[in-house]
Amino acid sequence: MNTEPISLPYRRYALGLLLAVNMLNYIDRQVLFAVFPLIKIDMRLTDTALGFLGSAFMLSYLLFAPLFGWLGDIWSRTKLASGGLIVWSLATALAGFAPGYRTLLAARTTVGIGEASFGTVSPGLIADFFPKERRGSVLAWFYVAIPVGSALGYLLGGVLGQKYGWHTAFMLVGVPGLLLAIPIALLRAPPRGGDDALSQSPKGTVVSGYAALFRNRSFVCNTLAMAAMTFAIGGLAQWIPSFLNRVHSLDVAKGNTLFGATTVLAGILGTLAGGWLGDRWQKRNGKGYLLVSGWGFLIGTPFAAWAILAPGLTGCISAIFIAEFFLFLNTGPLNTVIINVSKPTVRAMAFAVNIFFIHALGDAVSPSILGWLSDQWGLRSALLITPGAMALAGLLCFICGRFVVQDMAKVEG
Repeated sequence: MNTEPISLPYRRYALGLLLAVNMLNYIDRQVLFAVFPLIKIDMRLTDTALGFLGSAFMLSYLLFAPLFGWLGDIWSRTKLASGGLIVWSLATALAGFAPGYRTLLAARTTVGIGEASFGTVSPGLIADFFPKERRGSVLAWFYVAIPVGSALGYLLGGVLGQKYGWHTAFMLVGVPGLLLAIPIALLRAPPRGGDDALSQSPKGTVVSGYAALFRNRSFVCNTLAMAAMTFAIGGLAQWIPSFLNRVHSLDVAKGNTLFGATTVLAGILGTLAGGWLGDRWQKRNGKGYLLVSGWGFLIGTPFAAWAILAPGLTGCISAIFIAEFFLFLNTGPLNTVIINVSKPTVRAMAFAVNIFFIHALGDAVSPSILGWLSDQWGLRSALLITPGAMALAGLLCFICGRFVVQDMAKVEG
């Protein structure tokens, strides 16, 4: 292994490159939801069938994550990230050629496989480039890609879909990822564990590695909190554009532009604030990351409910902004907890398990559940189950705080 120290400019370059790829990750993921109303009309789908397009992506994402998590701890993380980028970019572009529902479903399933490869290895890779005391703020910068990429996905999908059709929207957003595949493959990876890495190699079998994670109480509670959050935010992200279209009578382009602008502003502010607050609070209190996230969820819950119930568009968008700010506050802190309570030799596995459960219990099922409930009760009533999931996420963060200091000490020892 090349042990030459990695310079600070190169670390920043690596962060910027992985941030750009993560942004494309969320553009290609969210563009589907921007064109939901167009696909619904074109293919004459029920909301249940429409919601399953989002669930199919998540099902493949979570099912392949354990495989890539194991590979990520024994093989090149940069090659896995590059390969995943190629797969999901091609699949997104090819979705533009889908003649019917089944082929579109197959394309979105393949997108999930590619993104699973990148998603399991990239957080640990980013964390290893920087010292432990900066992990919260560094990961917050990396996860700024979520609101920015999501907003661009809504914006590009809405504008391109409204003007040229949903097929063209998929084709145009899929191509840029192929341009970054080679730089990612050539990226010089830091040692596992970063500057504080010990001279240790993975021990035991893949089964023992995963079993150890399930015995880690902090990891389990943190993952359950993220699952509840993912159920809420996944359902809201996929159905709010349709909600604005149906309830507030906005066309696809205007609705997605408004929601995208709200998401990007609230998301950037919330994500960066959460990383900064998390690092500062963690220095004073060993469970600081969890306190920031827990209070963020609980404060955001009533605003999420008001966003759904508000009679006017202004009140709805204002409440969405506040709810999203407090939702995104958790992004850096909760992902940093995963890194802090798992050993360097199993961190890709840790993110694989986390990905599996937060999506299996979260946004792999919430789009279809909300779609089915929408067919029964109407979309506004269906969306009201999401604030309850946010409140549950907050309570689980506080429960996790009871174990986290002890579990971090085990990793450091």
